[in-house]
Amino acid sequence: MNQDKFSMLQRYGDDYTKKEYITDPAIARDEEIRKMILVLLTPEKSALLVGKPGIGKTAIVEGLAYRIQKGEVPEVLKGWKLIRLNISSLLGNVTSEGSEENRVELLIEELKNTSNTILFIDEVHLLVSRNKESIDIANMLKPGLDRGTIKMIGATTTEEYEAYILRDRAFLRRFQKVEVLEQKAEDVVKILMGTYPKIEKQTGVSFAYTSFIIERIAKFIVEMTSEYKRVYEVASRYPDVSLTILANAFSNAVFENQKVIGIRHIYLAIKEARNIYEDVKIKEIARFKLEFADLISQENAILD
Repeated sequence: MNQDKFSMLQRYGDDYTKKEYITDPAIARDEEIRKMILVLLTPEKSALLVGKPGIGKTAIVEGLAYRIQKGEVPEVLKGWKLIRLNISSLLGNVTSEGSEENRVELLIEELKNTSNTILFIDEVHLLVSRNKESIDIANMLKPGLDRGTIKMIGATTTEEYEAYILRDRAFLRRFQKVEVLEQKAEDVVKILMGTYPKIEKQTGVSFAYTSFIIERIAKFIVEMTSEYKRVYEVASRYPDVSLTILANAFSNAVFENQKVIGIRHIYLAIKEARNIYEDVKIKEIARFKLEFADLISQENAILD
């Protein structure tokens, strides 16, 4: 490929296999990753992750990139790139070699000449044309998906899969569905325990507690965000609903210019949680004060 030619992947792509991962981004998702890899190894097929919002579909894709980095994939996938492209980057034209060219056509041509690359597109249902005036990106991608020159992972919600993807049977034939279910409470505790080191690095704030105490906190957060305690909204599912509260605790410490997270910061995150019913939150706050009375006393924490 001409080095001067415009590169969609370089300009708009986010190479997940070059990211720095502090911990495994897809804890307790080995089975979904295994199924996704099997689809990608199938000639002329691409993978389609389908599940409710907030359950970690993107994390599963990052988990594959993490395993590619570590060489924990079949030999045929070692050294591959996994590049995310946003739908918005595929719309319109760009100037390449002095002339205007369609972005999707440029991408397809580039992928023909790019080996060992998996394309990840979130909200993949947006590829399917919804009206006659819109660019039907799906139809433009179909030949490449058929020939296997394009290997793709798409992600979409269950509702949008049923509303849009199922309508385009020809597009759907190029994919195999990998269903992503909400994780169990015990797995979400593992996710919180595996994710907090990443949040520590991102915020510059650290836990001063032992792993045993941190796990107590993680279990409490997971228990207080169980299914029937949540306000129904996009982000009200495991693990996202629990991760949000944990991340907000760190934000409280950053706001107070603290380098160490204390029990008060956890309490504030719980008190200010917007994805838990108010009557449930009152009960959980009372339970929190009882369960962590030892830490509250040790730290002389003021819980207002």
